[in-house]
Amino acid sequence: MVPSVDGRIVVDRWRLPRGLLAEYERTAASFAADAWMIGRISMEPYAGRARVPASAPRVRIPRTDFVARADAPSYAIALDPGGKLRWESSAIDEEHAVTILTEQVPDRYLAFLRAKGVSYLFGGQRRIDLARALRKMRAHLGIRTLLLEGGGKINGSFLAAGLVDELSLLVAPVADGSVATPTLFDAGGRGAARRLALLAVERRPGDLLWIRYRVRRG
Repeated sequence: MVPSVDGRIVVDRWRLPRGLLAEYERTAASFAADAWMIGRISMEPYAGRARVPASAPRVRIPRTDFVARADAPSYAIALDPGGKLRWESSAIDEEHAVTILTEQVPDRYLAFLRAKGVSYLFGGQRRIDLARALRKMRAHLGIRTLLLEGGGKINGSFLAAGLVDELSLLVAPVADGSVATPTLFDAGGRGAARRLALLAVERRPGDLLWIRYRVRRG
């Protein structure tokens, strides 16, 4: 993630340093991850705006996982409980698209994903069990290292579930100061406080600061 010094993550008003995107990609590549994952709202610009058919298929589609490709070099994964993303392609920059759904999504949406060649895994009947979704990613796609790249709600959900091992931040040289805007973690009213152990601090070009923490257990 690239937060401001006060933890905000909406960058529209910031004057970001040149080369930030390159630094972000270089940092992400250092983890040699098998996949990256973001929430539905964050994924919308990448997925596109294809039309989902209004009519349902004649035969009901079983609520079983659908893997269109299990040998991709990398995967782009979306958390989309209600099946709202309108995928135009089965890949984002050659990374195979995978979406995590609940069993409440309609048959017409599953048929749409199959036609587009987008893989989908069911995370639960009415709500997504994140630990279950991770187990399926490992079993079906061989994913061992996953980069979680926001937004704040999905980050907060993983933190609250105890599923974050390490925190990697490229802190932007910006003090935002806005109120009621998304932050690095949004775990709801009670929060999800976790103690961290500092692993490394490194100054990067453009006055960026790369900070890594390990999440303490227990």
